[in-house]
Amino acid sequence: MRHEAGTATKTTCPYCGVGCGIIATPRPNGSVSIEGDPEHPANFGRLCSKGSALAETLGTDERLLYPQIGGRRAAWDEALDLVADRFSAAIAEHGPDSVAFYVSGQLLTEDYYVANKLMKGFIGSANIDTNSRLCMASSVAGHRRAFGSDTVPGIYEDLELADLVVLVGSNLAWCHPVLYQRLAAAKEKRPEMKVVLIDPRRTMTADLADLHLAIAPDGDGVLFAGLLLYLANSDAIANGYIEQHTNGFKQALDAARGLDIARVAQETGLPAQQVEAFYRLFAARERTVTVYSQGVNQSALGTDKVNAIINCHLATGRIGRPGMGPFSVTGQPNAMGGREVGGLANMLAAHMDLENAAHRALVQRFWRSPRMADRPGLKAVEMFKAVADGRIRALWIMATNPVDSLPDADAVAAALRDCPFVVVSDIASATDTLRHAHVTLPSAGWGEKDGTVTNSERRISRQRAFLQPPGEARPDWWQIAQVAQRMGFADAFSYAGPADIFREHAALSACENEGTRDFDIGLHAGIEAADYAMMRPFQWPAREGEEVSRLFAAGGFYTPDRRARFVAVSPRRRQVCDTRYPMVLNTGRVRDHWHTMTRTGKSARLSAHLAEPYGELHPADAQRLGVGEAEIVHVESPHGAVLVRALVSPRQQQGSIFVPMHWTDQFCARGRVDALVPALTDPVSGQPALKNVAVRFSRFAAAWYGFAVAAERPRAEDFDYWALARCVGGWRLELAHGAPHDAPEALLRNMMASHPPNLEFIAFHDERRGTHRVAAFAGTRLLGALYLSRTPVAVSRGFVVEQLARAHAEARSRFRVVAGRAGADRPDPGATVCSCFGVGANQIAAAARAGCNSVAAIGEALQAGTNCGSCRAEIRQIVEAARPAAAAE
Repeated sequence: MRHEAGTATKTTCPYCGVGCGIIATPRPNGSVSIEGDPEHPANFGRLCSKGSALAETLGTDERLLYPQIGGRRAAWDEALDLVADRFSAAIAEHGPDSVAFYVSGQLLTEDYYVANKLMKGFIGSANIDTNSRLCMASSVAGHRRAFGSDTVPGIYEDLELADLVVLVGSNLAWCHPVLYQRLAAAKEKRPEMKVVLIDPRRTMTADLADLHLAIAPDGDGVLFAGLLLYLANSDAIANGYIEQHTNGFKQALDAARGLDIARVAQETGLPAQQVEAFYRLFAARERTVTVYSQGVNQSALGTDKVNAIINCHLATGRIGRPGMGPFSVTGQPNAMGGREVGGLANMLAAHMDLENAAHRALVQRFWRSPRMADRPGLKAVEMFKAVADGRIRALWIMATNPVDSLPDADAVAAALRDCPFVVVSDIASATDTLRHAHVTLPSAGWGEKDGTVTNSERRISRQRAFLQPPGEARPDWWQIAQVAQRMGFADAFSYAGPADIFREHAALSACENEGTRDFDIGLHAGIEAADYAMMRPFQWPAREGEEVSRLFAAGGFYTPDRRARFVAVSPRRRQVCDTRYPMVLNTGRVRDHWHTMTRTGKSARLSAHLAEPYGELHPADAQRLGVGEAEIVHVESPHGAVLVRALVSPRQQQGSIFVPMHWTDQFCARGRVDALVPALTDPVSGQPALKNVAVRFSRFAAAWYGFAVAAERPRAEDFDYWALARCVGGWRLELAHGAPHDAPEALLRNMMASHPPNLEFIAFHDERRGTHRVAAFAGTRLLGALYLSRTPVAVSRGFVVEQLARAHAEARSRFRVVAGRAGADRPDPGATVCSCFGVGANQIAAAARAGCNSVAAIGEALQAGTNCGSCRAEIRQIVEAARPAAAAE
């Protein structure tokens, strides 16, 4: 339903696993006000740039509005009947394992639960896996090996209470900004708190770090195995905790023998003094939290790295107490909720074990299911290989975009092209995956759907609807239940709403539990719809008469003997490079975009910070290969190639290149970076190795570069390199091409999707320098402008973008558009640094030269950094760089 204008709804952010509370209020003009919920215990009112811009992503343009079969509009009954018929036929002819679901951490727990129940308990296969396999599977596997369950022991408050916070493979400032803000605020109050960052790149998170260990890729396992040995030799071991609550310590220690500081330094590429400094900090500070994320998990060694970290916390007894513990922070809003209901191919609902016959029997009795999967299904990478070789005949993809996000992405696209039957449920009408669907189903999106999500600290919160779903969009749980009913399972899938599903989910978690399993929310097993509607955030376990926030301080693990297990990690660093592919590719996220940009790509504000895919490389590598700043780089592996903008930066390690994972064929020419990544996975978790890939790169020989703006989405497919982004008033476009260009006026006319016949062109040409600038007007309105050069185009992009929304009645105004810069009275603001307030780098630098010599002073003068705070590290860098210039003036 759509709430009345002025009615505030408390809900939860749909981005990362922090799980921030949001207050959404529809306005009379149809827009929505977004603000942080000051009462939500995850964020206490804070929001990052993405959360703050949520209202800008809620439009119904580029939405799937009705079901389609083969590209034609269809009624829901026809589409659902076809899905049920084709899945039933495949099962009848080829068996239950011939079908699969590939689901997503963007689903709500209720959606996840129904999908898992249908696949594992009624179809009888475990071929359901999730894109959370790509971000959190190694953490899950490490937890299960050590704790006997997929349990995160700590809570967010521990980051604020710790005396030492170790960030491993986590760019917290950009990927979990609200947690970064909480940590930064705590450190400001207690300067004696120490922060160590372990990351090959000097990311923006390093701004907060007292020590940055620029470790070699995949060196984390060696570093923490060496730390275990150091702790034992330094008498920093909690012998009582080890004896009472653990097994396997001797074996884990034996596996680390020989890893003295010198050997660790050699293996990790770190100076021995830095290794020793980190080890001393860890040994001396009892209140220590180790936060780890994709840099640890997305590795062929990911599970061992997780257990190497956990081993150090078990050995010191630093777990489950205030300010202590290993802490996995999840990438998606409901990665943990999916894990709770068995969304992974090797797990059962309610954290029960698929390999445990008693657990399978319990779930089957509870569901009254006809057949129960009795062995693990295909994990994500395996699943799409099975699609390719014909073992999977029918596939349903829900709320995710595997053609861009899975490794060996071109092979994934080819597999979907050849699959006999593909169903895609989504909100977006144009994705790289959707083009391969035989049936597309329109799903309700954030703000329209109703259910629960679980964040990284085991906190379950409500996502509530405050908008009417557009067109014929329907919730995912409803779609799955309707197909289940048509497959003959009506009684088990006759849910009236998400409250019914949550009630069943809670009841299953408590069924025959009695404290033997970690996940138990039996307190809510009888919840009524009215109470579900008003349910406040809570943490699990949530049993009657029991309140628990942290776990394992006094043991009580979920192994058969209730003891934690040390895992004997055989540390090694995976070498991937050779003479043909001598560089290391690292993939990851940027601050203001999310996944494959189906949501954030709709926001002009979020695209202003980084508007195109880039490759961040060290100056020495750029010089060696003749790559200049802002030129185009060709990055290649045995699996594929991409073209990205060069970002030359000393923050990057020599011999490596970083490329973000967000850009797709919808937004650029050749930017799908996961096409370069091999389908190599961790042998325990099945998580792909997305962070350590052998590549080579070279300068793309561009005959010319271009920058354009257009009032309507421009055509750019004919160029070797193009990258498209929304801006206020239209679109912005970066270009490069290897062949000479046509007449600039003709190029601009062809790029504009539609235009009136009375276009007026104003142009400037300098043939000798190869510089061309042309703008097209209709009346007083700018419809498009194009700037060409033999080198990367130097115009004020911020100024040019602004002109799409301005009237241009005077000749002087039009000439300024062609010039690509404002007059002397309007200085160029520079590249956007603060997305919240649209403040540019030049503005910050000018304020710094004028005496604003701190981030706080810049905030007072320009507001930059005063909302979400994600840009504060960048602001500090600009301020520090401006100080020598100011001193010299």
